[in-house]
Amino acid sequence: MELDPVVLSRIQFAFVISFHIIFPAFTMGLAAWLATIEGMRLFTGNMLYRRVFDFWLKVFAVSFGMGVVTGIVMAFQFGTNWGALAERMGSIQGPLLGYEAFTAFMLEATFFGVMLLGRDRVPQGFYFFACCMVALGTMLSSFWILANNSWMQVPVGHEIVDGRIIPADWSAIVLGPVMLVRWPHMLLAAFLTSAMSIAATGAWYLLRNIHRPAARVMLHWGLGLTAALIPLQIFFGHLAGLYVLQHQPAKFAAIEARWQSQQPASEVLIAWPNQASGRNLYAIEIPRLGSFIASGDWTSRETGLDAFPQEDRPPVLIPFLGFRLMVGMGLIMLAVSWLGNVLRWLGRLETTRWFLWGTFLSFPTGFIAVLSGWYTAEVGRQPWVVYGILRTRDAVTPSLTTSDVMISLTVYMLVYAVLGSFGISYIYKLLRDGPAGAAEAIPNATASRPMAFADTADTATGGTPHPRRQK
Repeated sequence: MELDPVVLSRIQFAFVISFHIIFPAFTMGLAAWLATIEGMRLFTGNMLYRRVFDFWLKVFAVSFGMGVVTGIVMAFQFGTNWGALAERMGSIQGPLLGYEAFTAFMLEATFFGVMLLGRDRVPQGFYFFACCMVALGTMLSSFWILANNSWMQVPVGHEIVDGRIIPADWSAIVLGPVMLVRWPHMLLAAFLTSAMSIAATGAWYLLRNIHRPAARVMLHWGLGLTAALIPLQIFFGHLAGLYVLQHQPAKFAAIEARWQSQQPASEVLIAWPNQASGRNLYAIEIPRLGSFIASGDWTSRETGLDAFPQEDRPPVLIPFLGFRLMVGMGLIMLAVSWLGNVLRWLGRLETTRWFLWGTFLSFPTGFIAVLSGWYTAEVGRQPWVVYGILRTRDAVTPSLTTSDVMISLTVYMLVYAVLGSFGISYIYKLLRDGPAGAAEAIPNATASRPMAFADTADTATGGTPHPRRQK
């Protein structure tokens, strides 16, 4: 593969977005959870929720800052590396990114300071309102980003005038059926990422026998939320697969590593797709299952890559493996969360150390699923940057040279390495120290008592019940 400006620009964009997206994916879910925890504190009056909130607020602040700083480069690249794309679709992309600034950033900038510094300076109700507005702002930000990306995946509601793509129907662009599937899919991915991280942190503290009251809240809430959300994510994932089948059949064939059209079509569980030879190595397949998954019919004919011209076929290896990695992470989250809730029901959740280790080690599943899902969507879209309208090679700035991109890519990698090392190490320090700052150990004799979900808030002050419950 020749490292020309197009390939290098794609590598640069992939590097920047991969580094950036892990922070918004985490903070979106964390902001919503913080608002929920603050609401529970107001409702119950229990200060354990305050303690947990204050701890995760620090993690949220650092992650939010990292997301903002790493995201600045994303818009910058449209002008430096993708000038032709900006010129051709600027009348659609520009307003969508502008709406993000006027809505999402406005909410976040207005209320983030209140959330971070206003705990003792504003009424409790207004502080809770500020937390909700920050959570809403993070979700609105993802809405406009997904509207832009979904239009590039399935362009609708536009006209082409003198080579430029201009909007004709904003409602179709912003609220099209594809967008209304992909945005909930992304939101749920963010919520699951945060929920698994919170549960893993609680399991880590319990394994170390520290911060047990707060750890119980984290573990019980994290596993409960994951168990409730993962079936919804599977449903929206299925809907996302149907839109790919309908609107991007070449991508669907690449995800399935289906080189020839088949009737009935088998489902390739795992293989090593060989692009040069057009076949799968070491394949494990299930006959007929591919037809049923795609069409609900065990004998239907399914389109293969041979139905498309060679120049219109996407790479196969990354979409094929990326999709299976994403599904695998989802199945791990499903297994951990549901098993955890069974153990909680049996009263053995906090004493089953092998499960606590499994929960702790599963903390990166959400991040891996988000990244592999984006790789599947973006690489599977190739060779188009605006599907069916603008090819990737025609979207790069014409005057760009190989040395230009090599320099910028090297600088970005160095800056992000320094920024990431400091940011991630500081987040680790916060997580290591825990809610109380010091790791106070609790004797095992008192730590082995099983704890119901409703009891997690009764240990803020040595287990004293809240007065409202005494009534």
